[in-house]
Amino acid sequence: MKALKIAIVHDWLVSYAGAERVAEQLLIMFPQADLFSVVDFVPESERGFLNGRTPKTTFIQKLPRAKTSYRTYLPLMPLAIEQLDLSGYDLIVSSSHAVAKGVLTGPDQIHVSYVHSPIRYAWDMQHQYLEESKLTKGFKSFLAKSILHYIRMWDSRTASGVDVFVANSAFIGRRIRKAYRRDSQVVFPPVDTEAFTPAAQKKEFYLTASRLVPYKKVPLIVEAFSKMPDKQLIVIGDGPEWAKANAVKSANVTLLGYQPFKVLKEHMQHAKGFVFAAEEDFGITPVEAQACGTPVIAFGRGGALETVKGLDTDQPTGVFFGEQSVEAIMAAVRSFEQNSHRFTVQACRDNAERFSIAQFRSSMMKVINEAIFELMEPPVAAPQAQRAKVKSVI
Repeated sequence: MKALKIAIVHDWLVSYAGAERVAEQLLIMFPQADLFSVVDFVPESERGFLNGRTPKTTFIQKLPRAKTSYRTYLPLMPLAIEQLDLSGYDLIVSSSHAVAKGVLTGPDQIHVSYVHSPIRYAWDMQHQYLEESKLTKGFKSFLAKSILHYIRMWDSRTASGVDVFVANSAFIGRRIRKAYRRDSQVVFPPVDTEAFTPAAQKKEFYLTASRLVPYKKVPLIVEAFSKMPDKQLIVIGDGPEWAKANAVKSANVTLLGYQPFKVLKEHMQHAKGFVFAAEEDFGITPVEAQACGTPVIAFGRGGALETVKGLDTDQPTGVFFGEQSVEAIMAAVRSFEQNSHRFTVQACRDNAERFSIAQFRSSMMKVINEAIFELMEPPVAAPQAQRAKVKSVI
């Protein structure tokens, strides 16, 4: 069998964040693959994850103010992604939280789509997005709702062009089922557990670390700890919610703002517990904290339910709270301290290893190999030797 020609498609390349970690590993797994994206504005200082690739982009790359306002061109992105010519490729692997899954493919091509989430602001989070953007009334609201309706119809239609859906968590798998009426396989995103290691001793402070944006609920965490003056909280991160968090903090809460990796790691290693109040599709930071041997106090919805083992398990790595409120966080902290003897550094570390880079590569390659075998080979039982050929192709 000839070597496959492979394309990797990513939504947009503007920074190195969670979705880009997946793209980075795909590029490492398939060094011969070509890379495609709606736009590429990654700063030179962050381009290392591209492994020397120069992505092929769309016409949006050259539109006015695209570098700073590329999201305003969302209505054009379905058209743009469909203009990428992938007809010469055998295997397309898309990394999608917006439009990448919508590339056009033919019957002799295999399209495996790793979905971080169906487009959040077009599906179940539309109303939250419109409220946060102050687009609930007036002509601008009508226009925004009309655009999102169109995006939703396009997103649903293009699901038929995907052969295999891969979800980054069972939570997202349920979103995929709801939006596209398709089943998916779960492959957790890669977490660099080797970069986060346990320390010998814990200290008497709690930690939260994230971008200070509304859905992360950092001011809520700060307010809860401000009502528990005997407990110390350190906050790492900056963003538009910083002033709000600063306004409700008391003397036992320290806002450090943005900190380099070394400082973040040291705090994760020594924290008594890591507090996480967001509803995330997956949520990398709770896994990083556990890789440091630090148990987690998390909002019990979304990906955290899959990355943290609660008190109902034999070797718990954290506790959950049921609602995003000051009272619920305070109650969870009390429960955490009452059960502190049940949390161990080793249990946290072992749990984090389920989400390692090596585990991601192995699981993702298995999904892709199975797709190639099932869709490229005749639909009859094949000997093991034929299966081995597939592995050698990619």
